[in-house]
Amino acid sequence: MYRERMETLKEWKVSKNRKPLIIRGARQVGKTWLMKEFGKLYYEKCAYINFDNNSRMDILFNEEFDLNRIIQGLKIESGINIEPENTLIIFDEIQETPNALKALKYFYENANEYHIVAAGSLLGVAMHQGTSFPVGKVNFMDLMPLSFFEFLDALGQDHLLNLLKNIEFDMISVFNNKYKDYLKLYYYIGGMPEVVNSYIEEKNLAEVRNIQKTLLKDYEQDFSKHAPNNVVPRIRQLWNNIPTQLAKENKKFIYGLVKEGARAREYEIALSWLIDCGLVYQVNRVNNCKVPLSAYQDFNAFKLYLFDVGLLGAMADLDSKTILEGNDIFEEFKGSLTEQYVLCQLKECTELNVFYWSSEKGIAEIDFIVQIGKNNVPIEVKSNENLQAKSLKSFVEKYNTKINVRTSMANFRVEEWLTNIPLYSIGNIEKIIK
Repeated sequence: MYRERMETLKEWKVSKNRKPLIIRGARQVGKTWLMKEFGKLYYEKCAYINFDNNSRMDILFNEEFDLNRIIQGLKIESGINIEPENTLIIFDEIQETPNALKALKYFYENANEYHIVAAGSLLGVAMHQGTSFPVGKVNFMDLMPLSFFEFLDALGQDHLLNLLKNIEFDMISVFNNKYKDYLKLYYYIGGMPEVVNSYIEEKNLAEVRNIQKTLLKDYEQDFSKHAPNNVVPRIRQLWNNIPTQLAKENKKFIYGLVKEGARAREYEIALSWLIDCGLVYQVNRVNNCKVPLSAYQDFNAFKLYLFDVGLLGAMADLDSKTILEGNDIFEEFKGSLTEQYVLCQLKECTELNVFYWSSEKGIAEIDFIVQIGKNNVPIEVKSNENLQAKSLKSFVEKYNTKINVRTSMANFRVEEWLTNIPLYSIGNIEKIIK
């Protein structure tokens, strides 16, 4: 299975400014596999250390941070003769040994000849719970579920993928129906590696859903296992309420739908916990369309999404017929899956910050806004081929934006004031609009 982030890892390996690398991402998105595969393909040797329930590492990483002693201990633990430059050192579940996180600073300052990658499912939580963190002494990389592009590659559809990557819209339009079919399949399966692999091997959609349901249960178990006891009920309430929030016409998150009379302050810690785990994406409203967008955020108004479109469908109990037969998917769930999909592609395929805009009275709304170069680009999401874009038009008239995007099931076309990008190409938005 190919992951685009492998290219990022290759660049990190040869960078003159290389620091120990921390990979962030939700549990089960493929962090361990990616680190091991990177070590196998691009290093002579790979020393893998798992810190989960590993008391030996607690002892090894004491406060003295004697790096020669630590390297000797890592050699014994991994069974690998670690040598600078040709050995990749992998620290998995590193948050379980906070002193190992601290040690990354000393590796960078005093022994940067060693190549170290680290990962942990709850790193974000650890960072916000007082764990000392080597700020400025590490590189970061985010790993998310497979994008639609990676999904096509995993299914052996490299010819279709190459057309998308090369932006050959004349040919893409010829095979529009094929792309639509694979897109619907992706809506159902999503990008979790275990789920995708299961489908490749068995082609059994019922088993796909079973695995997704198991993953959802595993995440809920993590709440009880790792979160403070007094916060767990609120985490569960927020988590289980996401499909309800996204089913609304106005998808702004409303705490009153979680529990009658609920207030934001009651759920602040619970929301932060879900975000830090990488399980949800928070998209804040902007109240203006000036550069930089981040300066105009309204932190009190936001939309909340899951981190995987397939898991959202599983949580909402959408069956395969609803999604795969005809265009029913684009009528059901009020386009929520489509909006969820677009956000995931923007997160997985670009490094853009994503916001949304709505008028003060909530009459008009732009699903997403991103800043590309000096341009703020509004994106209106359409779940079918209905090309009316009333909110987008009023937004353009108000802010006079130069580049405006509608993404839908229609073919690529450039009109006087907007560009329609097919949904299956939205991950390539930066290249398309340049």
